[in-house]
Amino acid sequence: MSASVGTVPLSLEALDPLPVDTLCLFVTQDERPLPGAAGFVDWRLCGQLSRLLLDGFFEGTRGESLLLPSGGRLGAGRVVVLGVGPGGESLHAGVLRSSLAQAADVLNRARVDSVALELPGRAALPLEDRTAAFQEAFLPSFRGSRVMLLGDAPARR
Repeated sequence: MSASVGTVPLSLEALDPLPVDTLCLFVTQDERPLPGAAGFVDWRLCGQLSRLLLDGFFEGTRGESLLLPSGGRLGAGRVVVLGVGPGGESLHAGVLRSSLAQAADVLNRARVDSVALELPGRAALPLEDRTAAFQEAFLPSFRGSRVMLLGDAPARR
């Protein structure tokens, strides 16, 4: 069974009522302050992600993962944060596919049924490349029932 996919505008207001149990964030090693969904979630969590980064507990290196409770500050009860390594030109299609495959694996192991995520690489990769990576590396592996894409990514090609 394939997960249903929808889109939601990326905004602070849109994060609160999302009908998902988990938010999945992608964080690079070198983009500070946190951009996009990660920045909005950090704001809602009163800077908790920024503190974890400043303390070196989480660095955003490729393959790193972190599970946090939202503490009722978001509609989703938990937040999965995944490191993708260096951003900018270092974030190419292969890294994106690998990060999305890792996301599906981590979310499956956490028994996530519904997730909202922003496709990483907005500044580095065209929308078509990010959409293709999502459809090829994430969707076939994710075992949950619903995916909400945050931002400009279309649900299907």
